[in-house]
Amino acid sequence: MIAAPQSPRDLARATWTEIEPHYEQLAARPMDDVDGWLRAWSRFEEILSEAGALASVAYTCDTTDPVKEAAHLRFTKDIGPRALEQRVRLGRRLLATGHSAPDLDMILRRMRNQEELFRKANVPLLGELQELSSAWQKLAAGLSATWDGRSVPLPALRVHEASPDRQVRERAYKLHLGAFASQRDAIEDIFDRQYQLRQTVAHNAGFANYRDYAHAEKNRFDYTPGDCERFHDAVEQTVVPAVERIMARRRELMGLDCLQPWDGIDGLTGVADPLGRPPLRPFADVEALTARAHAVFAQVDANLGGYFEIMRREGLVDLDGRQGKAPGGYCTSFAFRRRPFIFMNATGTDSDVRTLLHESGHAFHSFEAHASQPLIFQRHPGSEMAEVASMSMELLAAPYLGQAGGGFFSPEDQKRSRADHLQGILVVLAHIASVDAFQHWIYTSGEGHDRDARDRQWTQLRERFQPGVDWTGNNELRVARWLAQPHFFTHPFYYIEYGIAQLGALQVWRNSMVDQAGTVAAYRGALALGGTRPLPGLFEAAGARMVFDAEQMGQLVSLVEERL
Repeated sequence: MIAAPQSPRDLARATWTEIEPHYEQLAARPMDDVDGWLRAWSRFEEILSEAGALASVAYTCDTTDPVKEAAHLRFTKDIGPRALEQRVRLGRRLLATGHSAPDLDMILRRMRNQEELFRKANVPLLGELQELSSAWQKLAAGLSATWDGRSVPLPALRVHEASPDRQVRERAYKLHLGAFASQRDAIEDIFDRQYQLRQTVAHNAGFANYRDYAHAEKNRFDYTPGDCERFHDAVEQTVVPAVERIMARRRELMGLDCLQPWDGIDGLTGVADPLGRPPLRPFADVEALTARAHAVFAQVDANLGGYFEIMRREGLVDLDGRQGKAPGGYCTSFAFRRRPFIFMNATGTDSDVRTLLHESGHAFHSFEAHASQPLIFQRHPGSEMAEVASMSMELLAAPYLGQAGGGFFSPEDQKRSRADHLQGILVVLAHIASVDAFQHWIYTSGEGHDRDARDRQWTQLRERFQPGVDWTGNNELRVARWLAQPHFFTHPFYYIEYGIAQLGALQVWRNSMVDQAGTVAAYRGALALGGTRPLPGLFEAAGARMVFDAEQMGQLVSLVEERL
């Protein structure tokens, strides 16, 4: 019998040959005490999960370090797929006992589903997919632009993309997306291989295509690909006309005959003020960002403020943008310590504030679920409810962003930031529909293997969901927008969750207009449930429901427009 690891440090350099015996011990351990066996399994998974998360964080914080890259790939490519196989094996053993309890129902349902989907032939394919995901991250993180004679990481261009000088923002926009366009062939090469592998994984598991496999693999028990298509149609009916109104008003205020890409609201790049005011600069450095964010969270709820202060004190944030750092932002969990970690690329913009609010919502979810749910299997509810946590926090914190309470903005700038946020919600809902519809097409049309067909389809979907901008002469940049979207490469089919969650978050926000304290209490209570209820039950606990139809979506769009 080998000694169980006591902390993630014990597995930091472990290979699969050193990890496998721990799974073998769990597989051989008597099941006379199922609860004790579950606790032992959960404890091991906490340690292994945190060891992998630490390696991933280290790599995304510095993709130029080959040692960190090797450690990340060891966990994602070599250990992860094999550990998944062992989890299916242990889950099968648990299911065979007939053991059940109300707080384990969802765990057992997920385990049963994963057992049905598992195929040993897919283990090496999943490892190769993880390696390709890392290849895209490394490529994207290595992109830069020359600005004022020096090389800068692409996130640093956002402030220039929001310049009141149209020529400045055009130059910055073209540099930003042009960097991805210049790597089109290399990025499409990565995706070509991912497409082939994903379709093979799906066929091995008995599915006609990867779209249907991915929905099953993500434990989407409460909605179907058909519901997602209903969502696309509802967005086209209710959100797109609202976006057209926003863009028309924007064009009028800017005194332009037409909006070009650097005049609109993109969702990736900086956004210019339509009245020609300079970009909002709500903080000068990450110390100011975290100090002001703490003041905001403390006003939303004292416990949430306390959680964020723990993260500041324990160094659980890496927020500044720098060369070699992976793009984007995320929140991950260190399951052994029961702590979250936030990663982002801040450059001093208004959107950075919202990114931190968003990722902090995930962090608060982690705190609440870790405190309430003893087993690692009980804590994560799925991406849909996880995004309700983050998107609701953006809206719940909005009333407290003023400088009077220690926040970021003067009264006038707070109104401006709030308007930008609400307009962005509608624009991003349309973007979500285009991203999800694109993935449906890629894996079901029979043409997804053709890179030129992909680019054409992306352009057509952007015409459908994002009107009001003239792309004449700039289609190469329009195509580059999908090449710059991490989810296609790193988390396929993880995007509709944002849309489902945003509509849930708008309902939470609507409730807060009547009873802020009661809404925050319900929000925290829903987060504490982790993944122990079906998705509709988690939404209900937060005071919301899942929305796929045009009628209910239209009500929420109207609410946003009224507030604007």
